[in-house]
Amino acid sequence: MRSYGQYCALARGLDVVGDRWTLLIVRELLSLGPSRYADLQRGLPGIATNLLATRLREMESAGLVVRMQLPRPANVVVFALTPRGAALEGALRELVKWGAPTMSPPSAHEEFRAHWLQLPLRGLCRDNAPGSPPQVVRVGSLDDGCDIAVDGGSIEVAASTPTAEPAAVVDGDPGALVALFTGQLPIDAAASAGMISGDVEAVRRVVGGYPAGMPHLKEALP
Repeated sequence: MRSYGQYCALARGLDVVGDRWTLLIVRELLSLGPSRYADLQRGLPGIATNLLATRLREMESAGLVVRMQLPRPANVVVFALTPRGAALEGALRELVKWGAPTMSPPSAHEEFRAHWLQLPLRGLCRDNAPGSPPQVVRVGSLDDGCDIAVDGGSIEVAASTPTAEPAAVVDGDPGALVALFTGQLPIDAAASAGMISGDVEAVRRVVGGYPAGMPHLKEALP
């Protein structure tokens, strides 16, 4: 691990997390929880397998990640964030806000995974009907998605689970998903385009505002 050689908290922090892919590995573990090596590879398209192994070793040495064996019947090795690694969530959420103005429609060569929306949605969603019964809105699919659980004014966004019973499922073109949850694509238009299945009002309940400076996505509808 290279060092900037500067007696500065920012420089020392970047000594640990400034290498390419490190923060995206943190994103995956914040989104998915303890994950197998193969799960991390699927969520990090473009990373070479030897580079992923190197980054995980470096993150273990830095105290950001721990490797552990799950008990039977799973009996697999997974990687999980330590408390120090999980403490990076605040920094990542600020980077998400800072990067939001760049989210014009995706180009043809850009990859997308629905579970990458977890961190943005934790800041974007809100409970617009706190007096209503608890509900779950799924974004994406059970295999690759996130569940927005809303109850009594609070919002929790986590990886999709088979035990959840979503009132509505939202899926579609990545640019359209971003436009919907940033308030640039009307919910009724998304429903008419076939992006929403189930209770449209459940989606209306959780969609909040959008960050200042967010570009207008003129071609968001598929």
